[in-house]
Amino acid sequence: MLQMKLCGDVVLRTVCEPVDKITPELLSTMDEMVQMMRAQNGVGLAAPQVGILSRFLVMMDPDSETIYRMINPRIVSYDSDVCTMEEGCLSVLGNDGLPIYANVSRPAGVVVEWTDVTGDQKMAQMTGLPARIVQHETDHLDGKLFVDHLSSVRREMVMRKVKKRKLS
Repeated sequence: MLQMKLCGDVVLRTVCEPVDKITPELLSTMDEMVQMMRAQNGVGLAAPQVGILSRFLVMMDPDSETIYRMINPRIVSYDSDVCTMEEGCLSVLGNDGLPIYANVSRPAGVVVEWTDVTGDQKMAQMTGLPARIVQHETDHLDGKLFVDHLSSVRREMVMRKVKKRKLS
């Protein structure tokens, strides 16, 4: 049974190692992550969020409800257009146990490549929410959180809410 890691856990700040072999255990873990993501009304979940320091993630395109299972994802290019949208994270919770949200500026589109669960290489151009989600989740694989994209003042405001949760 996988367990969600929360802000403050060192695993969320650790750069993940590439996956070198697709195993039944990996596929089972990814399936369980999809279930966790859906149960918590999330749209993405990266391996370190469940304590695994390997480069894989699951995500959902909220518009089409397409589920992506990405092994060793890599963003190969970013749009020059930047867009600001609200982001939250299942690992960054407030006092009420719900994700804390903040406006984050990111490229509006990306080209991402990954290995799928059958071992095939995939590449996709993503815009809108899918582009935002894949950037957020690949950040997790590099030991980064969405709060790292905020101004120091805004980051401190978010982290104060996280600390309140830890104290209660």
